[in-house]
Amino acid sequence: MLIAQPKGSQFHVVDSFSKSVQLGQGLERTGRLSRASMNRTIGAIRVCQQKIKRHKVERMRLVATEACRRAQNAREFIRQVRRETGLQLEIIQPEEEARLAVISCAPLVSTRTEQLLVVDIGGGSTELVWIDLSSVPRRDRPAAIMRLHAGFHPPESPFPAAKVVDWISVPLGVATLRDQFNDVEDDAARYALMSWYFEENLSEFAPYKDAQSREGFQIVGTSGTVTTVAASHLGLRRYDRTKVDGLRMTSDQIEAVIGRYLEMGPAGRRRDPRIGQDRQALIMSGAAILQALLRLWPTDRLSVADRGLREGLLYAQMSADGVLEDGPL
Repeated sequence: MLIAQPKGSQFHVVDSFSKSVQLGQGLERTGRLSRASMNRTIGAIRVCQQKIKRHKVERMRLVATEACRRAQNAREFIRQVRRETGLQLEIIQPEEEARLAVISCAPLVSTRTEQLLVVDIGGGSTELVWIDLSSVPRRDRPAAIMRLHAGFHPPESPFPAAKVVDWISVPLGVATLRDQFNDVEDDAARYALMSWYFEENLSEFAPYKDAQSREGFQIVGTSGTVTTVAASHLGLRRYDRTKVDGLRMTSDQIEAVIGRYLEMGPAGRRRDPRIGQDRQALIMSGAAILQALLRLWPTDRLSVADRGLREGLLYAQMSADGVLEDGPL
C-alpha cells in the first residue's frame, strides 16, 4: 500500500506498507485460493485499512492481479475482504497491470534510450512491454512513457508518442513458476528448467525473434527479484531503497549474482540477509525469469526499479485528476 500527495510532477509519500502474503500459494495445484493464504492476506489488508482511516484518504484504488484472475473462488475472497475490512478490491486485467508498471518506471527511462523493455515480475504473472521511443525527441522520452496511462494505443495527440510495439502477460511469476517445478530436487537443474520453460512461453511476444543492439536499448526491471539481485550486487547488509532504485546493472553483473545464488544452495540463500528464509525458493524462480530475458536481450543498461503497480496507480489517478504539474519528471 502507498499513500501519497501530489507534489509538482511527482508525489510525496505519506505512508506505506508492504508484506509478502503469497496469496496464490497452491493455486497451481488446486485452482483455488487456500483458506490460509486468504486469511494471511486479509490480515495484511486490515493494517492497510487502519492506515487509510488514520490518514483520511480521499481517493483510492484497491486492485488484485493474477492470483485473483485465475482462482475459481476469487469472488468469494473479494466478498470476504469487503465483509471483514470494508474495502472493495477490483480485479484488473493484464493490460492495465502492464500499463501501470510501465508508467511507474517513466522517471528511470534514459533520454538515450531508443528501444525499451519494461519487465514486471510478479508472484503469479510476468508482464513485458516493448516500447519504441526512436521517433520521440530525447528530452521528451520519459514524459512520453507517462502519457501511456491513457492506454497502450492512445488517441491522436499533438505530443510525440511512445509506440508500444508489443506486450505480453505470461502467467508465470515467482510463485507459479516455483510451484510448477517443485518436484525437481536438484537446485541447479530446477533453475535451468525454470529458465528455459519461461523462455518457451515468450514465443508469442513479437520482439522475441528480433536481435537488439546493446546500444540505445534499455531494460527496466520492477520486482522484488530485481531489487534483491541489486542489493546482492551492492553487498548491502540492510536493504536501502535510495541505493537500489534507479541503479543500472549490466547483464554480466546480474549473471555473477545469480551464479553466487546457485553456489550458495538453498541453505546458504536462507541465511543470506538480503534473501531470507521465506524467499530463498522465490528468488531462484525470479532469477530464472531474469536470466531468460538476458539470454534473449543482453544489455548494459538494466535499470532497477523499486516501484511498480502502486506507484503506477498513483501516477494514473493523479494524472487523470489533473493534479500533477506538466514538465520534467
